[in-house]
Amino acid sequence: MVVIDPKKIPLSKHADMVLPIRPGSDGALALALIHVIIKEELYDRAFIDQHTKGFEKLVPHIEPYTPEWAQTITWVPADQIRKLARLFAATKGAAIYQGTCTQDQTANGTQNSRAFSILQVITGNINVPGGWVISPRPYLGNVGLSGDGDPLGMDQYPLFIELWGRKSPYGVVTMVPENIPDLLKSFIVVGGNPLVSMPDSNAFREAFRKLDLLVVHDLYMTDTAKEAHYVLPACSNLEKYGVAYNYNVCHCTPYLMLRKKCIEPYEESWSEWKLFTELAKRLGLEDYFPWVSEEELVSFELGQTGFSFDYLLNEKPEGDYYQQKSYTIPDGTFKTPSKKIEIYSDAMQQAGVDPLPTYLEPLKSPQSKKYKDAKKYPLILGTGNRSYYYTHSQHRNIDALNEQDPHPLAELSRNTAKDFGIQQGDDVSVSTDRGTVFMKASVVDCVADGIVFVPHGWSGQANANLLTDAQCREPILGYPDMKSLMCAIKRVEISS
Repeated sequence: MVVIDPKKIPLSKHADMVLPIRPGSDGALALALIHVIIKEELYDRAFIDQHTKGFEKLVPHIEPYTPEWAQTITWVPADQIRKLARLFAATKGAAIYQGTCTQDQTANGTQNSRAFSILQVITGNINVPGGWVISPRPYLGNVGLSGDGDPLGMDQYPLFIELWGRKSPYGVVTMVPENIPDLLKSFIVVGGNPLVSMPDSNAFREAFRKLDLLVVHDLYMTDTAKEAHYVLPACSNLEKYGVAYNYNVCHCTPYLMLRKKCIEPYEESWSEWKLFTELAKRLGLEDYFPWVSEEELVSFELGQTGFSFDYLLNEKPEGDYYQQKSYTIPDGTFKTPSKKIEIYSDAMQQAGVDPLPTYLEPLKSPQSKKYKDAKKYPLILGTGNRSYYYTHSQHRNIDALNEQDPHPLAELSRNTAKDFGIQQGDDVSVSTDRGTVFMKASVVDCVADGIVFVPHGWSGQANANLLTDAQCREPILGYPDMKSLMCAIKRVEISS
């Protein structure tokens, strides 16, 4: 087991290798690993010949991405990169596990994921025990409505919307603030809290205040609900039926279950089904919402899975597998135009982006030539630390959990704390060029020097997304860079 992380997580104690890496530079490490595997001919030639397209173009492309090149970028020594490449290539059943959004939410997100995928592919670790095993989604009845025109972002990030003729209905969320009110006039927010969970809370709040209409359907008066024109009470998950399945792209657990309704909705709270059904009636759109009950709606969703509502309610209340895991690669496994794994992507080439993985330095980083505020913001910022006691912005009104985790903690190493005159438990401010948050200092031995980690999900002046930037985006799909920004930290006095 190998842990690649600027923080020594608990698993590090059991790892064969622990490689502290500079946040945002994982793509450079992946390219160097591919370089070693190809140069030393450690790849699985049989798998490549049978199941891939474009390997012959990868070989010359990877030539400049040496371990020595990566060492200067990643903080990982070249000899350790070579050791890891040999270890990974020699392990049948090797798998790369990403942390929660750690690679998507960086400047190089798409190409990071492509580089990791190529590592799995050229070593033959696809659909083998321990490796990446393809897990298709269940076929659920489609309750969506198609709209006119293209989703937001089609002009700038076409691959986010459409690939190989398959079109997504979802827009690019980082583009929301700049398109209010010219394109976006109103929002219905259902069970979400975008003013805390989306990047650049300042930009989102300012934009939401320009909406003609903002409606929030939620159990609680969230930060977003406080800005709404109307707040509609939502029922809890225990007061409605639903379908839950394990969305697991690489590790195959094709499992599905029925979420059971335990009690009737309390007081005037409604489920999403009732809200949209009643709204449709008043808008003359009831034909698009024909289901007369939640049970009927869920039965429709389950229609193509082979499971009935009654089966999952009474015979298999714990859920069931909708498909058996298979360590084979039958014809039609790969849903690409070539029916093979496309190492070289024609779709990306046609969209005007690099068809083979490359490395892009974060815009705001200590090594970026474009970033002019490195002296003002000298530390690397990582947002998104999770607490075991909360889920995103949820559960923070529960006293028993507050007792266990009462304060948002900004984590930094002892050396970094010493450099900035900070001690354990001090009140501190963490600032970027977008905003400032206030937290308690957590001085630890497990974080690399020069980095500050702040937690995700706190509201008010501890909201980590006051620090992030909706304009600082990954250039292919428009994802926000939330894991490798720059910040400053200082000790402050906060009155009670």
